[in-house]
Amino acid sequence: MSVSLSDIQEARDRISDKAVVRETPIETSRSLEEETGAEIRFKMEHLQKTGSFKTRGAYNKLKRITDSGCEATETIAASAGNHAQGVAFAATKTGLSSTIVMPKNAPQAKIDATADYGADVKLHGHDFQEAMDHAQSIADDDAIFVHAYDDEDIVAGQGTVGLEILEQVPEVDTVIVPVGGGGLIGGIATAVGELSPKTRIVGVQAHGAATVPESLQKGEPCAIDEVRTIADGIATGGISRLTYELIDEYVDEIVTVSETEIAGSLLFLLERTKQMVEGAGATTVAAVRSEKLDVRGETVVPLLSGGNLSMTDLQTVLTHGLTYRGQLIRLRVHIVDEPGKMNQISEMIANHGANIRDVRHERSVNDLNVGEAYLHFRITTSGTAHSDRIVDSIRSLGYSVTRVS
Repeated sequence: MSVSLSDIQEARDRISDKAVVRETPIETSRSLEEETGAEIRFKMEHLQKTGSFKTRGAYNKLKRITDSGCEATETIAASAGNHAQGVAFAATKTGLSSTIVMPKNAPQAKIDATADYGADVKLHGHDFQEAMDHAQSIADDDAIFVHAYDDEDIVAGQGTVGLEILEQVPEVDTVIVPVGGGGLIGGIATAVGELSPKTRIVGVQAHGAATVPESLQKGEPCAIDEVRTIADGIATGGISRLTYELIDEYVDEIVTVSETEIAGSLLFLLERTKQMVEGAGATTVAAVRSEKLDVRGETVVPLLSGGNLSMTDLQTVLTHGLTYRGQLIRLRVHIVDEPGKMNQISEMIANHGANIRDVRHERSVNDLNVGEAYLHFRITTSGTAHSDRIVDSIRSLGYSVTRVS
């Protein structure tokens, strides 16, 4: 299997119905330009139909099959979320029914959205691979199985993003793409590599889902058994032979980013650009903000690949990010358990303009003497310096304070 530039160009003609696939815009970011010294041009693929790029590949495959006169009436796919929505939407648009197998721990918002696009959703397994195995086991010969990335039509459809980037930003020096199974970067890298070989293609993986570096080192696709990342959109645990070969041929560099870097970049996008993206989409911004990638003086296009972030995941990311930035702290204060102590400390915190999220007493601890207690405060502040001033002030009252986080 392989994918050529002509395959991607044909895919673009095939998915030209703007009611299904739209040409997403390019936006600048002055804040990120000041931070990196590069000209930043976000490719806003999170504004695509169904909230991610996945609609492109799914519609390209199903449109080609239905246009060919195939009599199949059903599609089957497995996904943690974005591919599920893309296949469900594309199937409905091409007059097909769809059955989508999703892991039991898939975000509820993505499960609901997939069903709303017309799919029969079945929950099975605890990760993408288990869902994939089950989907393949229930697929009969009359159904169209739509793989998330190990499919030429899927890769060609995703590659249309690369054609748009070159038309919208012809002077681009570096394109940065999230990597899960490799379908997106395989398609984009093929298009850009053939039409603009001077342009650098950088792939980004989360540390807890990084399979490409080892694959390139060993010369073959490698997988990992356990994937741990908030970027569920790229939590595939492996790439295919098809995508491996395209990455090996066209991609210049692979970087990995931590969960903290992903969460921080998601917060950055919310605060500075007013864009809400999911963890996978924020990985490209995490890469460009890190010291792993030198982009100074370049014109850079980070791809914001998806925006399907559930409110539960958003809360998790916000808590992690605010804690890392010192804006959400937990303090343990050792007190003599007498009336007025909590009020005294709370008043000190209020005088500093901080907000107490919650507070609790703890008395049954082995290292406490009778008549002593711990007060646990969870506080929101403006940052590390503000937090330090609060801690110093509480200590000035004679209390022992420990920063728990």
